[in-house]
Parts: sequence; C-alpha cells; structure tokens
Amino acid sequence: MEQDEIINRVASSSLVTLNLEELFPIGEVTQIDLKDILYQGLILREKDLRDFIKAHYWQQYQNKNVAVFCSEDAVIPTWAYMLLGIALEPFALKVVFGDRNTLLSQLYKEILDKTDWEKFRGAKVVIKGCSDVHVPESAYVEAALRLRPLASSILYGEPCSTVPLYKKPK
Repeated sequence: MEQDEIINRVASSSLVTLNLEELFPIGEVTQIDLKDILYQGLILREKDLRDFIKAHYWQQYQNKNVAVFCSEDAVIPTWAYMLLGIALEPFALKVVFGDRNTLLSQLYKEILDKTDWEKFRGAKVVIKGCSDVHVPESAYVEAALRLRPLASSILYGEPCSTVPLYKKPK
C-alpha cells in the first residue's frame, strides 16, 4: 500500500497575511494616572499638580509614548492635562489624553495611515488574530476598513483556521 503525500495547503495557498503585531509602534508605552495626586482621592488641587510637575523626574519618559488620564471618578480640569502634556513634550515621543489602549489606538492609526495598502489589491488577506503583544481592537477594525475596497477577500485568524469577514462580489 502506497502512502499518500502530505500536502501543506496553508503554505501553498494564495493567502497574504497581515500581522498587525509586526507593526507595533516604536518606543515603550507607559502612562501617568492623575489619581495618584488627587487630594483625598477626589479633588485635583492646582498647587499639588504644580508641585508634582516640579518634583517629577520627567527624563524617565525619554523616547516613550505616554498616555495621560485619571482612573478615578474625579473632576479634572482640562488645563491639568495640558500642563502634563507640556511637561512631557520635551521627552516623550508621543503624549495622548486617555489610557494605554487609547494611546495604542492612536499609534496604530498613524502607522496604518502610512501603510502601502495597494500591495493587497486583489489579494486574499488574513488579518492575523493571535499576537504576543496587545493590539487594540480599533487597529483590527481600521485594517479591515482599509482592506475592504482592495482585497478580494478578508479573513481573520490564522491561515489554518480563519473566520471569513468579506468577499468581493463577482
């Protein structure tokens, strides 16, 4: 009895993989939470914020992407975030109002804006779903929206196990 040859159909398929993890933004991602300087955990006092800004070691944010937010349910005046942004600007690569996910979403949006999408024209594209680093959902949505007018089909997951998302009508 002759053995059948095992064929790797994934390797021989015409699928093109888009791995958003490979586009991970340059620079470390960190955050400043204003909850740590609230008076009694409720109020941000201007003097406390200005003292924090004077005493804080801002060089630790050199070449980092920084999210600035408050995780407590406190009223924070807009100028407080502006003051922090001004203090961070000489050091940070990027400063964003919002949490880590907001920062990652904005960084990925900028990267996807610079991506050459034409290389996916007419292709069957798999947007890789499993990653070792956190890729925000907004990046997956943005990638799918960019691919839709170009790709012949869009799938999500791994080439061996995908969820079909879109197929261009014939």
